[in-house]
Amino acid sequence: MTAPVSSQAFRAAMSQLGAPVVVVTTDGPEGRHGLTVSAVCSVSDTPPTLLVCLNRANRSYPAFAGNRVLGFNILGEGDQALATAFASSRLRSEERFAHGAWHQAVTGAPLLDRAVVSLDCTVEAVHISGTHDVLLCHVKAIRQGVEESDALTWFDRRFHALPRARAVE
Repeated sequence: MTAPVSSQAFRAAMSQLGAPVVVVTTDGPEGRHGLTVSAVCSVSDTPPTLLVCLNRANRSYPAFAGNRVLGFNILGEGDQALATAFASSRLRSEERFAHGAWHQAVTGAPLLDRAVVSLDCTVEAVHISGTHDVLLCHVKAIRQGVEESDALTWFDRRFHALPRARAVE
C-alpha cells in the first residue's frame, strides 16, 4: 500500500512541467477580471477548443463563471512584470489592467495588444475537479501578435524564454 501524495510533493513535481504563461481575462455583467494561469491546453481543432483550469476560491472566479467569455493572452519574453501583476493577490482588477494596453474582443473579453497570440473564447462546458473547475472554451477568433516574440514559459518556479524556430539560411 502506498502513502497518499501530499499537496507539497505534487506541486514540486508539477514545477518540472513546463507551461506557457497565459493571462486569461473576462469582462461583462460580472466585471472585468484577469489572472495569470499555466493550466491551459488545446483540446480540439474541430471545433477549435481550449481548456483552462481555474480555482473556485480565486476572487476573480465568479466573474469568469458569470461572464462566460474569456480572452487567452499568450505572453512573450519581456512580459514577466505583467504576468506577475496578474498573479498578485494584492492588486485590484483595475491595477492589473494598468499593465499593458488592451482592446475589447468581439465577445467583450479584454485582449492584450502585445500578446504573442490572443484567443477570444466563450465557455461551452464546465467540469468540477477538486478545488478547480475545468472550463472548455470554444475559440471564436484568433489574433496573431504584430511582433514576433519569443514565448514566455514557466518552469521550475521561474520564467524562461522559449525561442521561436528560426529559418536556417
